[in-house]
Amino acid sequence: MDLEILWLTRPKHLDKFIEDSLLPDTTFRIEVRRAIHMIASILKERCFQGTGKSVRVTKVVKGGSSGKGTALKGRSDADLVVFLSNLHSYKDQIDRRGEFLKEIKRWLEEYEREQGSTFEVKFEVSKWTNPRVLSFRITSKYTMQSVDFDVLPAFDVLGQVTPDFKPDPKVYIGLIRESRKGGEFSTCFTELQKRFLKQRCTKLKSLIRLVKCWYKICKKNMTSLPPQYALELLTVYAWEHGSQDTKFSTAQGFRTVLHLIERYQFLLVYWTVNYDFQDETIGDYLHSKLKQPRPVILDPADPTGDLGTGCWNKLAEAAQIWSSAPCFQNQDGSWVKPWNVPAEQTYSGSKGFHLPSDSETEDSVEWAPVYDNHHSPPAAQEDSYCTIL
Repeated sequence: MDLEILWLTRPKHLDKFIEDSLLPDTTFRIEVRRAIHMIASILKERCFQGTGKSVRVTKVVKGGSSGKGTALKGRSDADLVVFLSNLHSYKDQIDRRGEFLKEIKRWLEEYEREQGSTFEVKFEVSKWTNPRVLSFRITSKYTMQSVDFDVLPAFDVLGQVTPDFKPDPKVYIGLIRESRKGGEFSTCFTELQKRFLKQRCTKLKSLIRLVKCWYKICKKNMTSLPPQYALELLTVYAWEHGSQDTKFSTAQGFRTVLHLIERYQFLLVYWTVNYDFQDETIGDYLHSKLKQPRPVILDPADPTGDLGTGCWNKLAEAAQIWSSAPCFQNQDGSWVKPWNVPAEQTYSGSKGFHLPSDSETEDSVEWAPVYDNHHSPPAAQEDSYCTIL
């Protein structure tokens, strides 16, 4: 149904399509927020209390689409990253995560028994002996609304993250040295991932929702696609180089993202807002990453996370087909043209372009957490925040 409606929606009506079909309604958003706060409260205030162990939950950070302010209507998934005082290194995170998830599960089960008439928790059985995530569904017995949770323990390598925070280069030097595979410790940088997207203007986040809707349509008939996060970053990249306006044409922004996907073999996308080339170790690492086969899309919070993986050719074929969809044909018969955006990032562009967010106040509540010049940039190419629960 989404396929047909989006395909036939004319360019001038795309904003209305997003408003009617993709934006979460207020009642649903309140229900999800209530469930998230309840689980976060249990994790923060009850877990490990009275066990005789010194471990404490120092902060709980809401990640995923809900945390970034780009959730789709009817999508009730919530990622909660739990930072624990007893995880002192990346190795600790790997070695001890299963132990802490088992304890968290026990506390959630106990709380469910206490509140048995209020909600039901159904845990997903993990096949791993040392799982990285605890997945469960919580269902309200009053409204029968359900929210799917993923709880992930993490090493608090960043400490207190302020609005203008930039990690010490030592953080990324340690990450580069400890990582065995790209992005395996991305949960440690959830707050930076959130900040990168959540601070964006309302209309850009709406465009991200539209691109995600298109991606989910494609995913129904395809396998091994690139990660969704890659398309979210590509949407930000398209806007930064093609518009930088808070009142842009949604159809033109959408068309630009699909045009970039069609040119995936040339994509080189990265940002230097959290890490850069100044430190020798980080600079060497980034140069090596940027020389890898295209597409290369680096996580702006975690340089080890290259999101250019997956079968882009299938997505590119779909993007080409959609280029002739009615949603890109104006009333006078002309076709929406993409912005002039380069496939390769420029060094000046990598520094980012940010406007103050003008929306998304529903996640403004904070709980005070407990907190126990060697390289030049790559040669210039063709011109091409954080809610703590």
